[in-house]
Formats: sequence, C-alpha cells, structure tokens
Amino acid sequence: MVGALRRVLVRAPSAAFGAADPERWHYAGAPDLGRARAEHAAFVEIVASAGCEVIEHDTHIEGAADAQFVHDPVIVGNQGAILLRMGKALRRGEENAIGEALEAAGVPIHARLRGEATAEGGDLLWLDRHTLAVGQGFRTNAEGLRQLRTAFDGTDVDLVPVQLPYASGEVACLHLMSLVSMVDDNLAVAYEPLLPVPFWSKLRDQGIHIVPVPEEELSSLGPNVLALSPRRCVMLAGNPVTQRRLEAVGCEVRTYTGDEISVKAEGGATCLTRPILRD
Repeated sequence: MVGALRRVLVRAPSAAFGAADPERWHYAGAPDLGRARAEHAAFVEIVASAGCEVIEHDTHIEGAADAQFVHDPVIVGNQGAILLRMGKALRRGEENAIGEALEAAGVPIHARLRGEATAEGGDLLWLDRHTLAVGQGFRTNAEGLRQLRTAFDGTDVDLVPVQLPYASGEVACLHLMSLVSMVDDNLAVAYEPLLPVPFWSKLRDQGIHIVPVPEEELSSLGPNVLALSPRRCVMLAGNPVTQRRLEAVGCEVRTYTGDEISVKAEGGATCLTRPILRD
C-alpha cells in the first residue's frame, strides 16, 4: 500500500450522490453535487501529480450514491482483481461495474465473492506484499474472509483476521482503514484506542511504528491517509495534529478539501482511489 503509485482508478461523484437521502445513506448532511465534483477534481489533480496514470471509471450504476468510493468493491493482487461483495446492501451492484472498468483497463478478473460472503476494500489492509489484514466487522464477514483465503490460495499471501469494535454501530462505516493506514513499510498512522490489542501487537512485532491520531481527529478521518509513495501522502484537510505528527517523522503531506465528498459521506483519500499498480 506504500510503493510508488503507477495506475489508479477513480470515479467522480454522480448525480445519485447529489440526490442522496442523508438518513438513508448515513451521510452527515445533504451533498452539494457541484462542490463535491470540484473537490473531487482537485483531489484527482493531487493524485495525478504523483506521476501515476489515472483511469476514470464512469460505467453507469443506477442509484449508486457511494460509487465514488472505488476502493471498496474490489481488491487487486498480483493475479488480477478480486470482485468483492459489499456489506452495505445499498452498494451492491458496484462490484460488476468496477470489474468491467478494470477489464477495459487490461486488469483480469481473478475471482469474485459469492453467496453470503461480504467484504469491502476498506477492511483490507496490506501490511506488506505477503500480509493482508482483513477487518472482521459489519462490512466484512467470516465467509468473506474464507472466500478471500480461497482466492489467494497457492500464493505467498497470508491473511490475518482483525476483529473490529462495535463503535458507532452497524449503520456507520467503520472499516479497518477507518482506524489505520500504511504510509511506509515501517510506518502507519492510526487511532490506537480502537485497535484490537493482538493487531496492535502485530504491528509492533513487525517493526511498524505508529503515528497516533488524536481523538478529536478520528471523526474527521485523520487515520485515512493515502500513500502516493513511501512517506509521501494525501489526507483530508482539517487534521492538523495528525499532519504535523506525520511531517515530524519525515512525511511529505498533501491535503485536499473534502467537506462534501469525504466528511459528509464518511470516506477519505484511500476510499476515493482504487490502486491498480504500485512499484
């Protein structure tokens, strides 16, 4: 999750996002579509400035207000894409559409989750190229973990389950990556009070230093940081303490305004991107 980003998929906010019922979609307020699209365009410019190829995903998905969060319906590994099955029922259908976009970009579909399995990309955190942490909460279930293990069978990838807390309940969006992001091979940014002790210990045992996010910056998505390359990252504006702490350990931090696309809809910089290829 930290190698130099070479290809990335993004999707601009759709008309469905602008028309979304905040209560139904669990948004903090009604989105302003014009501002949201401007925020998204500015964010994409920051990502593109890293020198990576940006692919626009514009396949029509009826009523998919959350579809700008392209990180969630799929994960990409060395064998190709694994289409997931969204834990948020309102988002079902995004998986096939993003699969079509990836195939058009030359990325093969390696596997897909079926039946009762659920898993979302926000719960899938690569600690290194051989270790995939899988959050187990309201969005990713045990069957999702089992089918992911099958999809990675025969590879050198070890899947590590991470039990997530109840926190704000099942309607809220609490992914594993709501709590922690990797910004270098040996550096993570995290809100430690909600990290399970076994997972916190695993990070420590792997020699991963944690930049702590203060409580007041959890709700403003302080732990949700996208690495463009090692210690070069993008995060939502309005998290000054976390930003200063990252900079103090040698990180170059870019920020974007996301009042509409991120704060209202509970999705940060990582959520807005689906990395396809990294060094």
